[in-house]
Amino acid sequence: MSTPQFSLFRRLTPYLWPQSMPEAKLRLVIATTALILSKVSLLGIPLLFKYTVDILARHPLTIPYGLIVGYAFLRLTSSLFSEIRDTVFAQVTQRTLRQVGLKVFEHLHNLSLQFHLGRQTGGVSRIIERGTKSIETLMTFLTFSILPTLAEIVLVGSVLWWFYDVRFMAITCVTMTAYIFYTLKLTEWRIGYVRTMNASDNQAQTKAIDSLLNYETVKYFGNEDHEKKRFDTALCHYEKAAIQSKISLSYLNVGQATIMSLGLMAVMILASRGVLNNTMTTGDLVAVNVFLIQLYIPLFNLGFAYREIKLSMVNLEEMFQLLDEPEDIKDRIDAHPLSFKGGNIVFNKVYFAYHPERPILKNISFKVPAGKTLAIVGTSGAGKSTISRLLFRFYDIMDGCILIDNQDIRTVTQESLRACIGIVPQDTVLFNDTIYYNIAYGRPQETQSEVEEAARQAKIHDFILSLPEGYQTRVGERGLKLSGGEKQRVSIARMLLKKPQIFIFDEATSALDSRTEKEIHENLRRLSHHHTTVIIAHRLSTVVDADHILVLGHGQIVEEGSHHTLLKLNGVYAKMWQRQQKRKNGPVFS
Repeated sequence: MSTPQFSLFRRLTPYLWPQSMPEAKLRLVIATTALILSKVSLLGIPLLFKYTVDILARHPLTIPYGLIVGYAFLRLTSSLFSEIRDTVFAQVTQRTLRQVGLKVFEHLHNLSLQFHLGRQTGGVSRIIERGTKSIETLMTFLTFSILPTLAEIVLVGSVLWWFYDVRFMAITCVTMTAYIFYTLKLTEWRIGYVRTMNASDNQAQTKAIDSLLNYETVKYFGNEDHEKKRFDTALCHYEKAAIQSKISLSYLNVGQATIMSLGLMAVMILASRGVLNNTMTTGDLVAVNVFLIQLYIPLFNLGFAYREIKLSMVNLEEMFQLLDEPEDIKDRIDAHPLSFKGGNIVFNKVYFAYHPERPILKNISFKVPAGKTLAIVGTSGAGKSTISRLLFRFYDIMDGCILIDNQDIRTVTQESLRACIGIVPQDTVLFNDTIYYNIAYGRPQETQSEVEEAARQAKIHDFILSLPEGYQTRVGERGLKLSGGEKQRVSIARMLLKKPQIFIFDEATSALDSRTEKEIHENLRRLSHHHTTVIIAHRLSTVVDADHILVLGHGQIVEEGSHHTLLKLNGVYAKMWQRQQKRKNGPVFS
Protein backbone atom coordinates (compact mmCIF):
# COMPACT_ATOMS: atom_id res chain seq x y z
CA MET A 1 0.00 0.00 0.00
CA SER A 2 1.08 3.58 -0.58
CA THR A 3 2.46 5.88 2.09
CA PRO A 4 -0.81 7.88 2.50
CA GLN A 5 -2.67 4.62 3.18
CA PHE A 6 -0.09 3.54 5.73
CA SER A 7 -0.47 6.94 7.37
CA LEU A 8 -4.19 6.23 7.80
CA PHE A 9 -3.31 2.99 9.60
CA ARG A 10 -0.91 4.89 11.82
CA ARG A 11 -3.67 7.34 12.71
CA LEU A 12 -5.92 4.46 13.76
CA THR A 13 -3.23 2.83 15.93
CA PRO A 14 -3.79 5.03 19.03
CA TYR A 15 -7.47 3.99 19.03
CA LEU A 16 -6.65 0.29 18.64
CA TRP A 17 -3.77 0.35 21.13
CA PRO A 18 -4.63 3.16 23.55
CA GLN A 19 -1.84 3.91 26.01
CA SER A 20 -4.26 4.86 28.78
CA MET A 21 -6.44 1.72 28.53
CA PRO A 22 -4.62 -1.52 29.50
CA GLU A 23 -7.86 -3.53 29.27
CA ALA A 24 -8.18 -2.61 25.57
CA LYS A 25 -4.65 -3.86 24.93
CA LEU A 26 -5.44 -7.11 26.77
CA ARG A 27 -8.51 -7.67 24.61
CA LEU A 28 -6.45 -7.19 21.47
CA VAL A 29 -3.85 -9.72 22.70
CA ILE A 30 -6.55 -12.27 23.57
CA ALA A 31 -8.22 -11.83 20.17
CA THR A 32 -4.91 -12.24 18.32
CA THR A 33 -4.01 -15.38 20.33
CA ALA A 34 -7.42 -16.90 19.61
CA LEU A 35 -6.91 -16.14 15.92
CA ILE A 36 -3.58 -17.98 15.80
CA LEU A 37 -4.93 -21.02 17.68
CA SER A 38 -7.90 -21.18 15.31
CA LYS A 39 -5.60 -21.35 12.26
CA VAL A 40 -3.32 -23.93 13.85
CA SER A 41 -6.35 -26.12 14.54
CA LEU A 42 -7.45 -25.87 10.91
CA LEU A 43 -4.00 -26.90 9.71
CA GLY A 44 -4.34 -30.37 11.28
CA ILE A 45 -7.66 -31.20 9.58
CA PRO A 46 -6.26 -32.18 6.11
CA LEU A 47 -3.62 -34.39 7.76
CA LEU A 48 -6.30 -36.25 9.72
CA PHE A 49 -8.22 -36.65 6.45
CA LYS A 50 -5.11 -38.20 4.86
CA TYR A 51 -4.57 -40.75 7.62
CA THR A 52 -8.28 -41.62 7.75
CA VAL A 53 -8.47 -42.28 4.00
CA ASP A 54 -5.24 -44.30 4.03
CA ILE A 55 -6.44 -46.52 6.89
CA LEU A 56 -9.78 -47.11 5.18
CA ALA A 57 -7.99 -47.92 1.91
CA ARG A 58 -5.71 -50.48 3.60
CA HIS A 59 -8.24 -51.86 6.08
CA PRO A 60 -11.76 -51.42 4.68
CA LEU A 61 -13.37 -53.05 7.71
CA THR A 62 -11.61 -50.82 10.23
CA ILE A 63 -13.13 -47.56 11.42
CA PRO A 64 -10.50 -45.10 12.72
CA TYR A 65 -12.59 -43.75 15.58
CA GLY A 66 -9.67 -41.86 17.11
CA LEU A 67 -8.94 -39.92 13.90
CA ILE A 68 -12.62 -39.15 13.40
CA VAL A 69 -12.91 -37.87 16.96
CA GLY A 70 -9.71 -35.85 16.45
CA TYR A 71 -11.13 -34.37 13.24
CA ALA A 72 -14.32 -33.34 15.02
CA PHE A 73 -12.31 -31.95 17.93
CA LEU A 74 -10.15 -29.78 15.64
CA ARG A 75 -13.25 -28.48 13.86
CA LEU A 76 -14.84 -27.64 17.19
CA THR A 77 -11.64 -26.08 18.53
CA SER A 78 -11.22 -23.93 15.42
CA SER A 79 -14.82 -22.70 15.66
CA LEU A 80 -14.50 -22.09 19.40
CA PHE A 81 -11.37 -19.99 19.03
CA SER A 82 -12.97 -18.10 16.13
CA GLU A 83 -15.97 -17.20 18.28
CA ILE A 84 -13.71 -16.11 21.13
CA ARG A 85 -11.79 -13.94 18.66
CA ASP A 86 -14.97 -12.39 17.25
CA THR A 87 -16.51 -11.75 20.67
CA VAL A 88 -13.40 -10.18 22.18
CA PHE A 89 -12.46 -8.15 19.13
CA ALA A 90 -16.02 -6.82 18.77
CA GLN A 91 -15.37 -4.87 21.96
CA VAL A 92 -12.16 -3.46 20.50
CA THR A 93 -13.91 -2.53 17.26
CA GLN A 94 -16.90 -0.86 18.89
CA ARG A 95 -14.72 1.07 21.34
CA THR A 96 -12.63 2.33 18.41
CA LEU A 97 -15.75 3.35 16.48
CA ARG A 98 -17.02 5.21 19.53
CA GLN A 99 -13.73 7.04 20.10
CA VAL A 100 -13.21 8.02 16.45
CA GLY A 101 -16.86 9.06 16.02
CA LEU A 102 -16.67 11.18 19.15
CA LYS A 103 -13.41 12.73 17.97
CA VAL A 104 -14.93 13.72 14.62
CA PHE A 105 -18.08 15.08 16.28
CA GLU A 106 -16.01 17.13 18.74
CA HIS A 107 -13.74 18.42 15.97
CA LEU A 108 -16.69 19.54 13.83
CA HIS A 109 -17.97 21.60 16.76
CA ASN A 110 -14.52 23.15 17.14
CA LEU A 111 -14.38 24.25 13.51
CA SER A 112 -15.22 27.84 12.68
CA LEU A 113 -18.59 29.12 11.57
CA GLN A 114 -16.97 29.90 8.23
CA PHE A 115 -16.37 26.17 7.64
CA HIS A 116 -19.96 25.21 8.43
CA LEU A 117 -21.40 27.99 6.27
CA GLY A 118 -19.27 26.74 3.38
CA ARG A 119 -20.16 23.04 3.69
CA GLN A 120 -23.50 21.32 3.21
CA THR A 121 -24.75 19.27 6.15
CA GLY A 122 -25.95 16.35 4.02
CA GLY A 123 -22.52 15.81 2.45
CA VAL A 124 -20.70 16.07 5.78
CA SER A 125 -23.06 13.60 7.48
CA ARG A 126 -22.57 11.07 4.67
CA ILE A 127 -18.79 11.38 4.94
CA ILE A 128 -18.95 10.73 8.69
CA GLU A 129 -21.38 7.83 8.25
CA ARG A 130 -19.26 6.11 5.60
CA GLY A 131 -16.04 6.87 7.46
CA THR A 132 -17.11 5.28 10.76
CA LYS A 133 -18.51 2.23 8.96
CA SER A 134 -15.24 1.96 7.04
CA ILE A 135 -13.28 1.70 10.27
CA GLU A 136 -15.31 -1.37 11.24
CA THR A 137 -14.87 -2.84 7.75
CA LEU A 138 -11.17 -2.09 7.73
CA MET A 139 -10.50 -3.57 11.14
CA THR A 140 -12.67 -6.64 10.51
CA PHE A 141 -11.13 -7.57 7.17
CA LEU A 142 -7.59 -6.69 8.15
CA THR A 143 -7.69 -8.69 11.38
CA PHE A 144 -9.93 -11.57 10.33
CA SER A 145 -9.07 -11.93 6.63
CA ILE A 146 -5.78 -10.38 5.52
CA LEU A 147 -3.49 -11.38 8.39
CA PRO A 148 -5.06 -14.85 8.98
CA THR A 149 -4.94 -15.63 5.26
CA LEU A 150 -1.32 -14.62 4.96
CA ALA A 151 -0.50 -16.78 7.98
CA GLU A 152 -2.44 -19.69 6.49
CA ILE A 153 -0.67 -19.31 3.15
CA VAL A 154 2.71 -19.57 4.86
CA LEU A 155 1.64 -22.55 6.97
CA VAL A 156 0.02 -24.48 4.09
CA GLY A 157 2.95 -23.78 1.79
CA SER A 158 5.39 -25.02 4.42
CA VAL A 159 3.37 -28.23 4.98
CA LEU A 160 3.19 -28.95 1.24
CA TRP A 161 6.91 -28.46 0.92
CA TRP A 162 7.73 -30.51 4.01
CA PHE A 163 5.38 -33.47 3.50
CA TYR A 164 5.29 -33.62 -0.30
CA ASP A 165 7.19 -32.06 -3.20
CA VAL A 166 8.70 -28.63 -3.76
CA ARG A 167 6.68 -28.51 -7.01
CA PHE A 168 3.48 -28.28 -4.97
CA MET A 169 4.91 -25.31 -3.18
CA ALA A 170 6.03 -23.72 -6.45
CA ILE A 171 2.63 -24.13 -8.15
CA THR A 172 0.89 -22.75 -5.07
CA CYS A 173 3.23 -19.72 -4.89
CA VAL A 174 2.81 -18.93 -8.61
CA THR A 175 -0.97 -19.21 -8.34
CA MET A 176 -1.13 -16.98 -5.27
CA THR A 177 1.22 -14.40 -6.78
CA ALA A 178 -0.83 -14.21 -9.99
CA TYR A 179 -4.05 -14.04 -8.01
CA ILE A 180 -2.86 -11.26 -5.72
CA PHE A 181 -1.27 -9.25 -8.56
CA TYR A 182 -4.44 -9.49 -10.66
CA THR A 183 -6.60 -8.53 -7.67
CA LEU A 184 -4.48 -5.49 -6.83
CA LYS A 185 -4.45 -4.18 -10.39
CA LEU A 186 -8.16 -4.62 -11.02
CA THR A 187 -9.06 -3.15 -7.62
CA GLU A 188 -6.97 -0.04 -8.26
CA TRP A 189 -8.83 0.41 -11.54
CA ARG A 190 -12.20 0.05 -9.80
CA ILE A 191 -11.41 2.67 -7.16
CA GLY A 192 -11.99 5.49 -9.66
CA TYR A 193 -15.59 4.39 -10.11
CA VAL A 194 -16.05 4.15 -6.35
CA ARG A 195 -14.82 7.72 -5.85
CA THR A 196 -17.30 8.89 -8.50
CA MET A 197 -20.08 6.95 -6.77
CA ASN A 198 -19.23 8.58 -3.41
CA ALA A 199 -19.15 12.07 -4.90
CA SER A 200 -22.49 11.50 -6.66
CA ASP A 201 -23.97 10.02 -3.49
CA ASN A 202 -22.88 13.11 -1.51
CA GLN A 203 -24.48 15.40 -4.09
CA ALA A 204 -27.71 13.40 -4.14
CA GLN A 205 -28.04 13.33 -0.36
CA THR A 206 -27.16 17.01 -0.05
CA LYS A 207 -29.77 18.00 -2.63
CA ALA A 208 -32.39 15.77 -0.98
CA ILE A 209 -31.79 17.14 2.53
CA ASP A 210 -31.64 20.74 1.28
CA SER A 211 -34.90 20.31 -0.62
CA LEU A 212 -36.72 18.67 2.31
CA LEU A 213 -35.52 21.32 4.76
CA ASN A 214 -36.97 23.93 2.41
CA TYR A 215 -40.20 22.01 1.84
CA GLU A 216 -42.42 25.07 2.17
CA THR A 217 -40.34 27.13 -0.25
CA VAL A 218 -40.55 24.32 -2.81
CA LYS A 219 -44.34 24.33 -2.45
CA TYR A 220 -44.62 28.13 -2.55
CA PHE A 221 -42.98 28.24 -5.98
CA GLY A 222 -44.38 24.95 -7.30
CA ASN A 223 -40.88 23.66 -8.00
CA GLU A 224 -41.41 19.97 -7.23
CA ASP A 225 -40.40 18.98 -10.78
CA HIS A 226 -37.35 21.22 -10.61
CA GLU A 227 -36.23 19.57 -7.34
CA LYS A 228 -36.92 16.12 -8.78
CA LYS A 229 -34.74 16.88 -11.80
CA ARG A 230 -31.89 18.17 -9.61
CA PHE A 231 -32.05 15.04 -7.48
CA ASP A 232 -32.34 12.76 -10.52
CA THR A 233 -29.28 14.34 -12.14
CA ALA A 234 -27.16 13.34 -9.14
CA LEU A 235 -28.76 9.87 -9.07
CA CYS A 236 -28.02 9.48 -12.79
CA HIS A 237 -24.30 10.12 -12.22
CA TYR A 238 -24.37 7.61 -9.37
CA GLU A 239 -26.19 5.07 -11.55
CA LYS A 240 -23.59 5.26 -14.34
CA ALA A 241 -20.68 4.93 -11.91
CA ALA A 242 -22.39 2.04 -10.08
CA ILE A 243 -22.95 0.14 -13.35
CA GLN A 244 -19.31 0.58 -14.36
CA SER A 245 -18.28 -0.56 -10.89
CA LYS A 246 -20.41 -3.70 -11.21
CA ILE A 247 -19.00 -4.51 -14.66
CA SER A 248 -15.44 -4.12 -13.40
CA LEU A 249 -16.31 -6.37 -10.43
CA SER A 250 -17.42 -9.08 -12.86
CA TYR A 251 -14.08 -8.85 -14.68
CA LEU A 252 -12.33 -9.21 -11.35
CA ASN A 253 -14.36 -12.22 -10.20
CA VAL A 254 -13.98 -14.09 -13.51
CA GLY A 255 -10.22 -13.49 -13.58
CA GLN A 256 -9.80 -14.64 -9.98
CA ALA A 257 -11.84 -17.80 -10.59
CA THR A 258 -9.76 -18.61 -13.70
CA ILE A 259 -6.45 -18.25 -11.86
CA MET A 260 -7.64 -20.34 -8.91
CA SER A 261 -9.06 -23.10 -11.15
CA LEU A 262 -5.84 -23.37 -13.18
CA GLY A 263 -3.73 -23.60 -10.04
CA LEU A 264 -5.97 -26.23 -8.49
CA MET A 265 -5.96 -28.23 -11.73
CA ALA A 266 -2.16 -28.21 -11.93
CA VAL A 267 -1.76 -29.37 -8.33
CA MET A 268 -4.36 -32.14 -8.70
CA ILE A 269 -2.70 -33.44 -11.89
CA LEU A 270 0.64 -33.51 -10.07
CA ALA A 271 -0.90 -35.33 -7.10
CA SER A 272 -2.71 -37.83 -9.35
CA ARG A 273 0.57 -38.73 -11.05
CA GLY A 274 2.10 -39.26 -7.63
CA VAL A 275 -0.67 -41.75 -6.77
CA LEU A 276 -0.14 -43.61 -10.07
CA ASN A 277 3.61 -43.74 -9.46
CA ASN A 278 3.04 -44.96 -5.89
CA THR A 279 4.94 -41.97 -4.48
CA MET A 280 1.74 -40.67 -2.93
CA THR A 281 -1.26 -42.37 -1.38
CA THR A 282 -4.92 -41.74 -2.01
CA GLY A 283 -4.96 -40.03 1.38
CA ASP A 284 -2.22 -37.68 0.15
CA LEU A 285 -4.36 -36.81 -2.88
CA VAL A 286 -7.29 -36.02 -0.58
CA ALA A 287 -5.07 -34.06 1.83
CA VAL A 288 -3.54 -31.93 -0.94
CA ASN A 289 -7.02 -31.23 -2.30
CA VAL A 290 -8.30 -30.23 1.16
CA PHE A 291 -5.19 -28.10 1.80
CA LEU A 292 -5.70 -26.18 -1.44
CA ILE A 293 -9.44 -25.75 -1.02
CA GLN A 294 -8.81 -24.68 2.57
CA LEU A 295 -6.26 -22.19 1.23
CA TYR A 296 -8.18 -20.94 -1.78
CA ILE A 297 -11.35 -20.16 0.17
CA PRO A 298 -9.62 -17.54 2.36
CA LEU A 299 -7.56 -16.53 -0.68
CA PHE A 300 -10.80 -15.69 -2.44
CA ASN A 301 -11.84 -13.81 0.69
CA LEU A 302 -8.47 -12.10 0.55
CA GLY A 303 -9.41 -10.58 -2.79
CA PHE A 304 -12.80 -9.51 -1.47
CA ALA A 305 -11.19 -8.19 1.70
CA TYR A 306 -8.65 -6.18 -0.25
CA ARG A 307 -11.40 -4.65 -2.35
CA GLU A 308 -13.37 -3.74 0.75
CA ILE A 309 -10.29 -2.35 2.46
CA LYS A 310 -9.49 -0.19 -0.57
CA LEU A 311 -13.05 1.12 -0.59
CA SER A 312 -12.84 1.72 3.14
CA MET A 313 -9.60 3.62 2.69
CA VAL A 314 -11.34 5.99 0.26
CA ASN A 315 -14.12 6.65 2.77
CA LEU A 316 -11.71 6.84 5.68
CA GLU A 317 -9.54 9.32 3.82
CA GLU A 318 -12.53 11.63 3.36
CA MET A 319 -13.35 11.46 7.07
CA PHE A 320 -9.77 12.13 8.11
CA GLN A 321 -9.76 15.11 5.76
CA LEU A 322 -12.53 16.49 7.97
CA LEU A 323 -10.33 15.86 11.02
CA ASP A 324 -7.49 17.68 9.24
CA GLU A 325 -9.58 20.79 8.75
CA PRO A 326 -7.78 23.47 10.77
CA GLU A 327 -9.47 25.00 13.78
CA ASP A 328 -9.37 28.67 12.81
CA ILE A 329 -10.61 29.86 16.19
CA LYS A 330 -8.54 28.33 18.98
CA ASP A 331 -7.81 29.24 22.57
CA ARG A 332 -4.30 30.46 23.13
CA ILE A 333 -2.01 28.30 25.25
CA ASP A 334 -2.04 30.99 27.94
CA ALA A 335 -5.79 31.73 27.61
CA HIS A 336 -7.52 32.39 30.93
CA PRO A 337 -11.21 32.49 31.92
CA LEU A 338 -12.91 35.84 31.40
CA SER A 339 -12.98 37.84 34.62
CA PHE A 340 -16.39 39.49 34.45
CA LYS A 341 -16.59 42.88 36.17
CA GLY A 342 -19.80 44.38 34.89
CA GLY A 343 -19.67 43.87 31.14
CA ASN A 344 -17.96 46.96 29.71
CA ILE A 345 -17.62 46.34 25.93
CA VAL A 346 -15.15 48.15 23.69
CA PHE A 347 -14.63 47.86 19.92
CA ASN A 348 -11.38 49.62 19.10
CA LYS A 349 -10.64 50.27 15.40
CA VAL A 350 -12.05 46.89 14.38
CA TYR A 351 -11.56 45.79 10.80
CA PHE A 352 -13.15 42.56 9.55
CA ALA A 353 -13.91 40.84 6.24
CA TYR A 354 -15.30 37.42 5.43
CA HIS A 355 -13.33 37.63 2.20
CA PRO A 356 -10.33 39.96 1.72
CA GLU A 357 -11.86 41.64 -1.31
CA ARG A 358 -15.12 42.41 0.51
CA PRO A 359 -14.63 44.18 3.86
CA ILE A 360 -17.64 44.15 6.19
CA LEU A 361 -16.50 46.36 9.09
CA LYS A 362 -14.06 49.21 8.53
CA ASN A 363 -12.36 50.87 11.46
CA ILE A 364 -15.32 50.43 13.83
CA SER A 365 -14.91 51.93 17.31
CA PHE A 366 -17.50 52.25 20.07
CA LYS A 367 -18.03 51.61 23.78
CA VAL A 368 -20.88 50.08 25.74
CA PRO A 369 -20.52 50.98 29.43
CA ALA A 370 -21.38 48.23 31.91
CA GLY A 371 -25.13 48.01 32.50
CA LYS A 372 -26.02 50.24 29.54
CA THR A 373 -27.91 49.49 26.33
CA LEU A 374 -26.46 50.01 22.87
CA ALA A 375 -28.62 49.77 19.76
CA ILE A 376 -27.18 49.12 16.30
CA VAL A 377 -29.32 50.00 13.29
CA GLY A 378 -28.74 50.29 9.59
CA THR A 379 -29.63 48.85 6.22
CA SER A 380 -29.31 45.16 5.38
CA GLY A 381 -25.71 44.15 4.77
CA ALA A 382 -24.31 47.02 6.83
CA GLY A 383 -22.59 44.59 9.24
CA LYS A 384 -24.98 44.67 12.20
CA SER A 385 -25.20 40.91 12.83
CA THR A 386 -21.47 40.55 12.17
CA ILE A 387 -20.83 42.52 15.35
CA SER A 388 -22.68 39.91 17.44
CA ARG A 389 -20.74 37.09 15.79
CA LEU A 390 -17.46 38.84 16.54
CA LEU A 391 -18.50 39.30 20.18
CA PHE A 392 -19.02 35.55 20.43
CA ARG A 393 -15.66 35.12 18.66
CA PHE A 394 -17.06 33.00 15.87
CA TYR A 395 -14.46 34.83 13.79
CA ASP A 396 -11.22 36.62 14.61
CA ILE A 397 -10.90 40.21 13.47
CA MET A 398 -8.21 41.29 11.00
CA ASP A 399 -7.22 44.41 12.87
CA GLY A 400 -8.04 46.26 16.06
CA CYS A 401 -9.32 44.64 19.24
CA ILE A 402 -12.53 43.78 21.09
CA LEU A 403 -12.47 44.14 24.86
CA ILE A 404 -14.81 43.01 27.61
CA ASP A 405 -13.91 44.55 30.96
CA ASN A 406 -10.50 45.52 29.52
CA GLN A 407 -9.74 41.94 28.44
CA ASP A 408 -9.08 41.17 24.78
CA ILE A 409 -11.52 38.38 23.93
CA ARG A 410 -8.73 36.60 22.00
CA THR A 411 -6.83 36.12 25.26
CA VAL A 412 -9.67 34.45 27.21
CA THR A 413 -11.15 30.99 26.80
CA GLN A 414 -14.02 30.69 24.35
CA GLU A 415 -16.05 28.73 26.89
CA SER A 416 -15.90 31.49 29.51
CA LEU A 417 -16.56 34.19 26.90
CA ARG A 418 -19.68 32.55 25.50
CA ALA A 419 -20.94 31.58 28.94
CA CYS A 420 -21.42 35.23 29.89
CA ILE A 421 -23.22 36.26 26.66
CA GLY A 422 -26.79 35.36 25.73
CA ILE A 423 -28.31 35.96 22.33
CA VAL A 424 -31.70 35.82 20.67
CA PRO A 425 -30.76 35.51 16.99
CA GLN A 426 -32.70 36.85 14.06
CA ASP A 427 -32.99 33.39 12.45
CA THR A 428 -34.25 31.13 15.22
CA VAL A 429 -33.38 27.47 14.64
CA LEU A 430 -34.65 24.82 17.05
CA PHE A 431 -33.61 21.22 17.61
CA ASN A 432 -35.93 18.52 16.32
CA ASP A 433 -37.03 17.68 19.85
CA THR A 434 -39.57 18.85 22.43
CA ILE A 435 -40.33 22.43 23.41
CA TYR A 436 -39.05 21.60 26.90
CA TYR A 437 -35.72 20.38 25.51
CA ASN A 438 -35.29 23.49 23.37
CA ILE A 439 -35.91 25.86 26.28
CA ALA A 440 -33.86 23.78 28.74
CA TYR A 441 -30.97 23.85 26.25
CA GLY A 442 -30.10 27.28 27.64
CA ARG A 443 -29.09 25.62 30.92
CA PRO A 444 -29.73 21.83 30.80
CA GLN A 445 -29.15 21.33 34.52
CA GLU A 446 -31.97 23.66 35.58
CA THR A 447 -35.20 22.38 37.15
CA GLN A 448 -38.55 22.21 35.40
CA SER A 449 -39.86 25.13 37.44
CA GLU A 450 -36.97 27.30 36.19
CA VAL A 451 -37.73 26.26 32.60
CA GLU A 452 -41.39 27.18 33.03
CA GLU A 453 -40.50 30.52 34.62
CA ALA A 454 -38.32 31.38 31.61
CA ALA A 455 -41.26 30.46 29.36
CA ARG A 456 -43.55 32.79 31.37
CA GLN A 457 -41.10 35.67 30.98
CA ALA A 458 -41.02 35.00 27.23
CA LYS A 459 -44.86 35.00 27.12
CA ILE A 460 -45.10 31.46 25.75
CA HIS A 461 -45.97 29.39 28.85
CA ASP A 462 -49.75 29.66 28.35
CA PHE A 463 -49.45 28.73 24.68
CA ILE A 464 -47.41 25.64 25.55
CA LEU A 465 -49.96 24.49 28.11
CA SER A 466 -52.70 24.84 25.49
CA LEU A 467 -51.00 22.19 23.34
CA PRO A 468 -52.17 18.56 23.76
CA GLU A 469 -48.67 17.40 24.78
CA GLY A 470 -47.65 20.61 26.53
CA TYR A 471 -43.93 20.98 27.04
CA GLN A 472 -43.37 17.55 25.45
CA THR A 473 -44.66 18.77 22.08
CA ARG A 474 -42.08 18.11 19.36
CA VAL A 475 -41.22 21.13 17.23
CA GLY A 476 -40.14 19.32 14.05
CA GLU A 477 -37.08 19.83 11.86
CA ARG A 478 -35.60 23.26 12.60
CA GLY A 479 -38.79 24.07 14.55
CA LEU A 480 -41.01 24.08 11.46
CA LYS A 481 -44.09 22.97 13.41
CA LEU A 482 -44.09 26.31 15.22
CA SER A 483 -44.84 29.74 13.77
CA GLY A 484 -42.11 32.34 13.48
CA GLY A 485 -43.34 34.17 16.57
CA GLU A 486 -43.59 30.97 18.60
CA LYS A 487 -40.07 29.96 17.65
CA GLN A 488 -38.82 33.41 18.57
CA ARG A 489 -40.42 33.24 22.02
CA VAL A 490 -38.91 29.78 22.62
CA SER A 491 -35.55 31.30 21.68
CA ILE A 492 -36.09 34.17 24.12
CA ALA A 493 -37.01 31.73 26.90
CA ARG A 494 -33.90 29.68 26.17
CA MET A 495 -31.70 32.75 26.39
CA LEU A 496 -33.35 33.91 29.64
CA LEU A 497 -32.82 30.48 31.20
CA LYS A 498 -29.10 30.76 30.45
CA LYS A 499 -28.99 33.82 32.75
CA PRO A 500 -26.14 35.58 30.94
CA GLN A 501 -24.50 38.81 32.08
CA ILE A 502 -24.51 40.36 28.59
CA PHE A 503 -27.64 40.35 26.42
CA ILE A 504 -27.69 40.49 22.60
CA PHE A 505 -31.00 40.84 20.78
CA ASP A 506 -30.67 40.44 17.00
CA GLU A 507 -34.11 41.39 15.65
CA ALA A 508 -35.35 39.41 18.65
CA THR A 509 -39.04 40.29 18.27
CA SER A 510 -39.35 40.81 14.52
CA ALA A 511 -41.80 37.90 14.11
CA LEU A 512 -44.13 38.93 16.96
CA ASP A 513 -47.39 40.82 16.85
CA SER A 514 -47.30 44.36 18.27
CA ARG A 515 -49.07 43.49 21.54
CA THR A 516 -46.81 40.51 22.36
CA GLU A 517 -43.78 42.47 21.23
CA LYS A 518 -44.64 45.29 23.65
CA GLU A 519 -45.12 42.86 26.57
CA ILE A 520 -41.86 41.04 25.87
CA HIS A 521 -39.95 44.30 25.45
CA GLU A 522 -41.17 45.41 28.86
CA ASN A 523 -40.03 42.10 30.35
CA LEU A 524 -36.68 42.25 28.58
CA ARG A 525 -36.18 45.84 29.66
CA ARG A 526 -36.80 44.80 33.25
CA LEU A 527 -34.64 41.68 33.06
CA SER A 528 -31.77 43.43 31.30
CA HIS A 529 -31.70 46.23 33.87
CA HIS A 530 -28.10 46.59 35.08
CA HIS A 531 -27.03 44.18 32.29
CA THR A 532 -24.96 45.30 29.33
CA THR A 533 -27.29 44.97 26.35
CA VAL A 534 -26.73 45.15 22.60
CA ILE A 535 -29.83 45.45 20.44
CA ILE A 536 -29.54 44.89 16.69
CA ALA A 537 -32.71 46.15 15.07
CA HIS A 538 -34.35 47.17 11.86
CA ARG A 539 -37.50 48.59 13.44
CA LEU A 540 -36.41 51.80 15.13
CA SER A 541 -39.40 51.79 17.46
CA THR A 542 -37.69 49.01 19.44
CA VAL A 543 -34.55 51.07 20.19
CA VAL A 544 -35.91 54.49 21.18
CA ASP A 545 -35.06 53.86 24.85
CA ALA A 546 -31.48 52.73 24.18
CA ASP A 547 -28.75 54.69 25.94
CA HIS A 548 -26.79 54.99 22.72
CA ILE A 549 -27.54 54.20 19.07
CA LEU A 550 -25.08 53.43 16.28
CA VAL A 551 -26.14 53.85 12.67
CA LEU A 552 -24.11 51.63 10.35
CA GLY A 553 -23.70 52.16 6.65
CA HIS A 554 -21.37 50.21 4.37
CA GLY A 555 -19.42 48.84 7.33
CA GLN A 556 -18.84 52.19 8.99
CA ILE A 557 -20.49 54.23 11.74
CA VAL A 558 -22.23 57.06 9.94
CA GLU A 559 -24.11 58.48 12.95
CA GLU A 560 -24.36 57.87 16.69
CA GLY A 561 -26.16 59.27 19.68
CA SER A 562 -29.45 58.95 21.52
CA HIS A 563 -32.77 58.68 19.70
CA HIS A 564 -33.62 62.36 20.23
CA THR A 565 -30.11 63.48 19.32
CA LEU A 566 -30.19 61.55 16.05
CA LEU A 567 -33.60 62.94 15.14
CA LYS A 568 -32.29 66.47 15.63
CA LEU A 569 -29.39 65.73 13.26
CA ASN A 570 -31.96 65.15 10.52
CA GLY A 571 -29.61 62.70 8.86
CA VAL A 572 -29.69 58.99 7.98
CA TYR A 573 -31.42 57.91 11.21
CA ALA A 574 -34.06 60.63 11.00
CA LYS A 575 -34.93 59.64 7.43
CA MET A 576 -35.17 55.98 8.42
CA TRP A 577 -37.48 56.99 11.29
CA GLN A 578 -39.69 59.07 9.01
CA ARG A 579 -40.01 56.26 6.45
CA GLN A 580 -40.98 53.74 9.10
CA GLN A 581 -43.49 56.08 10.68
CA LYS A 582 -45.13 56.63 7.30
CA ARG A 583 -45.38 52.86 6.73
CA LYS A 584 -46.79 52.44 10.23
CA ASN A 585 -49.44 55.15 9.91
CA GLY A 586 -50.08 55.11 6.18
CA PRO A 587 -51.80 52.59 3.89
CA VAL A 588 -50.32 49.15 3.45
CA PHE A 589 -50.22 49.52 -0.34
CA SER A 590 -49.59 52.73 -2.21
